Amino acid sequence: METLAIALGALVLYLVAYHTYGKWLARKIFRLDPEAAVPSVALNDDRDYVPTKKTIIFGHHFTSIAGTGPIVGPALAVIWGWVPALLWVLFGSIFIGAVHDFGALVVSMRNRGQTVGDIAGRVLTPRTRVLFLSILFMALTIVLAIFGLVIAAVFKQYPAAIFPCLVQIPLAILIGVYLHRKGLNLLIPSLAALAMMYLTVYFGDVGLLGQFNAAMAAWPVMHWVAFLLIYSYIASVLPVWTLLQPRDFINSLQLLSVIALVVIGLLVAGFIGGAPVDGARPPLEIVAPAVEKSPAGAPWIFPFLFVTIACGAISGFHCLVSSGTSSKQIKNETDAQFVGYGSMLTEGFLAVLVILACVAGIGLGIAGEAGMLSGKEAYMSRYGSWDAAKGLGAKVGAFVEGSANFLKAIGINPGFAVALMGVFVASFAATTLDTACRLQRYVTQELAATLKIKPLTNKHAATIFAVVLAGIIAALPVGGAAWTWDTAGKGGLILWPLFGATNQLLGGLAFMVIAFWMWRRKLPVWFVVLPMIFMLILPGIAMSMQLFKEGGWMDAATSPGATANSWVLVFIGLATMALEVWMIIEALIAWPKAAGVLEEQLEPLPSGANYSNEGGRSC
Repeated sequence: METLAIALGALVLYLVAYHTYGKWLARKIFRLDPEAAVPSVALNDDRDYVPTKKTIIFGHHFTSIAGTGPIVGPALAVIWGWVPALLWVLFGSIFIGAVHDFGALVVSMRNRGQTVGDIAGRVLTPRTRVLFLSILFMALTIVLAIFGLVIAAVFKQYPAAIFPCLVQIPLAILIGVYLHRKGLNLLIPSLAALAMMYLTVYFGDVGLLGQFNAAMAAWPVMHWVAFLLIYSYIASVLPVWTLLQPRDFINSLQLLSVIALVVIGLLVAGFIGGAPVDGARPPLEIVAPAVEKSPAGAPWIFPFLFVTIACGAISGFHCLVSSGTSSKQIKNETDAQFVGYGSMLTEGFLAVLVILACVAGIGLGIAGEAGMLSGKEAYMSRYGSWDAAKGLGAKVGAFVEGSANFLKAIGINPGFAVALMGVFVASFAATTLDTACRLQRYVTQELAATLKIKPLTNKHAATIFAVVLAGIIAALPVGGAAWTWDTAGKGGLILWPLFGATNQLLGGLAFMVIAFWMWRRKLPVWFVVLPMIFMLILPGIAMSMQLFKEGGWMDAATSPGATANSWVLVFIGLATMALEVWMIIEALIAWPKAAGVLEEQLEPLPSGANYSNEGGRSC
């Protein structure tokens, strides 16, 4: 019952937080106004700026911010014990992550839908615009380079997930074009598409579908990376209503329905036990230690817990989604709480379910080398040491196996349960990939305009540049191996250790932009400044330790026989830290002069509405 109490307690806590702290931010701090002009309406270009219902934006926003982050992070972090991971997810998402996402969304809406990088140049100093955009560019390059590899790895691990993920693309385009022309509701055709996807999952291992999935799973990793990056380019330059919105809405229905099934399975397993084994239902209980101070081979829990669990608690990547795409689609200011604050709490709840799947669900029984394992033996088979738990396959596998056990508890076929959770993971990663490509296009265009590189201000040129750069990095072979189609791509995952610390530093810098915007309007800033300091110091310590500790990235790069992969890691790590320190110095110099002094104002929205200083609005 302990597992069940945690899940229900987390759900209640998030509902209370949304209707108390979230509502306080919306009404008393940001003062969201249902009558205010918004960029999606005033700047509607039917491509990037498109006024959209909040339920559809929620689907896009939630699936874009979640990705595999709230799965692989918590699935690894439980090695330090389930209590620290759970506390960081619960309170981090409410008081840090959701505030970050909500704040970035509102500030962008009040600035014509500009990204936080663009806004930084006016609310801090002009130099910080280039600094911030450079950090954003590096962070998004890492996302684009890695997530294609992640999806390819998931497809190879769970082939039944391939066709259901691919079929979303033509279905979304058909639905998006038809509904845009007819102006009909998206829900009914999306439910029909959802039903079709469930059928393709169910029959994914049989007949022609099974043959197709097996053939596609045999593709070399780089074939998948090339295919996914080409798809991302197309998705990035098309109008949002063509593919991005309908695909993300279909995905959100699929993902939320799976989360609902997992919760139902958890309830059943909590009350009557898991799927019968030899005629008896095993009890659902937490089989992991509450706190594990020194797991074999693991780094210190502080600060690495706070960068291992990024998405699910706080993620800097979210500020790009909030200010890059979602702010251009909000059609009413009051929708921002539901989209910005609500999506992050939903992701936090997903992270809670991941933790429970890995520390309790896995104990209901998994296959081991010597047969079926259960209880603590099953947990230790996945978390006996840091090396055993840290691989992508191990982390994804622990969640898929544990959550599939919840589904089995309600009578779902074991093969279908595992395939469904594989689709769940791959779909999250895919939505993050195409959104990240669109965001990288914005950032590249903004940087090119600032640095006067005219060719890259074109959307197609900017997107091709982003995709090609990510492809080159992703194509790095393993270690010092010669480049072949079989070795290419796997070495690119060396960038994965950068993702956590870089992502969290980005969150701290986004908080800095939000704090300056509020400080200039004499709004309360304590609830932004405190998490800002936390999110600048901890990831900075983690990055420094990874770079300079004995056996760290710098040692690996300077050792005999070091490969180019190691130097890529060192270069991006050092560059990120240098840009962060520079931006902090700029902020410390500018802070005393900024109180109550409005930044240079943008032109009023074409509708004629002009936000005044009252209530903190400026456009």
